[in-house]
Amino acid sequence: MARDTILHRIRTALGRSAEQAVADPPPVRLRIPVVRMEDRVATMIARLEALVAKAGETTDPCGVVAEMIEGKTAVASNAPFLAECGITSLPNVRSGIRDREELRAVCATADVGITSADYALADTGSLVMIASPQEARLISLLPPAHIAIVPRDRILTGLDELLTVIPDPANVTSSMVLITGPSRTADIEQILVRGVHGPGQLAVWIV
Repeated sequence: MARDTILHRIRTALGRSAEQAVADPPPVRLRIPVVRMEDRVATMIARLEALVAKAGETTDPCGVVAEMIEGKTAVASNAPFLAECGITSLPNVRSGIRDREELRAVCATADVGITSADYALADTGSLVMIASPQEARLISLLPPAHIAIVPRDRILTGLDELLTVIPDPANVTSSMVLITGPSRTADIEQILVRGVHGPGQLAVWIV
């Protein structure tokens, strides 16, 4: 009875009757602003820095990564772009791992995980990671630090533009993760703690 009463009130508020067919949903409205690539890059960096992540542009990603991981152990994804940059060939970087259990073991002990990103969203400073054999999720989630090397032409304006590029992510991958800054939570007594559910340090270099 209570259910019928609630539904009657909702229908009344909408000006509908019980027999009336449900109208078709309105068309999806995606708004994609026109933004120059230079401005996208600047906004991306500013948003990441506001999230307490390290960010910048570079023409030498291999040199930047080599300096950041000096004296540390690192695991890199199988993204072709990392190989093109020479990052997977650095002496203290493990890469090319296909076996899931081996990858889990390596990621659990590595100091740094290195990935590229399928896309980046300038307006929120987010990395878009589509799970695949090239970009295993563990590498960006399990090590305590994450370095992402992103080609500048993969920077989109925001989520609306992403949904025009990938309108149905479930048809592309089993998992699409948006990473916005280092892992953080304030669940306990509203005290902000970083690195609880993922890397506590994030560095993004735009190539």
